[in-house]
Amino acid sequence: MLWRGLLTLTGGIARKGALPDGGCVVVANHTSHADTAALLAALDARHSPTIAAAADYWFASPWRRRVCARLAAGFPVRRTGGGMDDLLAKEDALRAGHAVVLFPEGTRARRGELGAFHKGALVLAGQAGVPVVPVGIAGTDRLLPKHGRLRPSLVRVTIGEPLPPTATAQEARAAVAELHRRTAAEPLRDSRARKRVAAAVGSRWGLPLAFAWACAEALSWPLMPELFLAIACVALPRRSLKLALTALAGSLTGGLLALHLAASGVQVPHPLTTDRMRAEVRHELAAEGPAAVRHQPWNGIPFKVYAAEAGRAEVAAPDWLAEAALSRGSRTLTVGLGFGAFGFLAHRLRRRYGTYLALLGGGFATGLGLIVAGWS
Repeated sequence: MLWRGLLTLTGGIARKGALPDGGCVVVANHTSHADTAALLAALDARHSPTIAAAADYWFASPWRRRVCARLAAGFPVRRTGGGMDDLLAKEDALRAGHAVVLFPEGTRARRGELGAFHKGALVLAGQAGVPVVPVGIAGTDRLLPKHGRLRPSLVRVTIGEPLPPTATAQEARAAVAELHRRTAAEPLRDSRARKRVAAAVGSRWGLPLAFAWACAEALSWPLMPELFLAIACVALPRRSLKLALTALAGSLTGGLLALHLAASGVQVPHPLTTDRMRAEVRHELAAEGPAAVRHQPWNGIPFKVYAAEAGRAEVAAPDWLAEAALSRGSRTLTVGLGFGAFGFLAHRLRRRYGTYLALLGGGFATGLGLIVAGWS
């Protein structure tokens, strides 16, 4: 449950197949340290799986030993003499119905490669008289590449048909290779709309678009920048912070421009606003000065109304900018990062992005209608 929860946060995990009843030796491809987490998340708890780990690395220091034994169900296997004895010590666990997991390559391979299999797993299965179960893992090489950094990726684990205890290392390797190939080649269903939005947001025009949308909304445009962030950050979560910061900069720039225009007597159209909104803002500004904008994220009155009324009230631009940065910053950054987190967690549901847009549009239109009606 621990590793399943963590992998859900980093892009999700999908499993096909199941272990047979009784003890078995599990053999899998190995390209990442995340393979252990993937197997622990995918294999059923009734087999109480334990995973062979290199003694000279994972058990070389007290803290690594604790992490490997307690969080990864690892047991030490020596790579320089004595390793076979370490494996054969697991015979009783296999006969008791447990699963022993080995990476027969002995070390992490490069992405897309499968090294030669050592015979230890097959010897152990033969001695205990249990089947060998091939498993193919895909996605961990992207999630946590060898000598790389963590990044979101869906992890997929495919459990194959059991091989007899008499299977050879070559047969086991061929079965794992085929499962890995098939698992990695399986296309991840995606939405055409999401791909187009992600391509646009990820291009050189993505940040200017966020800035322009927010700046226009602070002047006259009726659609708030949070709507843009809800569309863009779910489509491309990794750019959420940049998009939110850029939208904030655009909103503050547009707010300053609106303030100066209103102070100069220029009337800018404000669609979907009401006289009652403007009266409320004038009352707040008279009572609290530029700090009145702190109410804007919560009362439904558009930011442009506050900016224009502040200009008519001759609020000083520096004071206005300082207060607006706090109120708009808290809302814009929270919304951007929140939708980015949602897009990150909903990685497996990206094929439903079109449905998400429809629900978002309907919800936004309904909410906007209720707000305008409430202030009419």
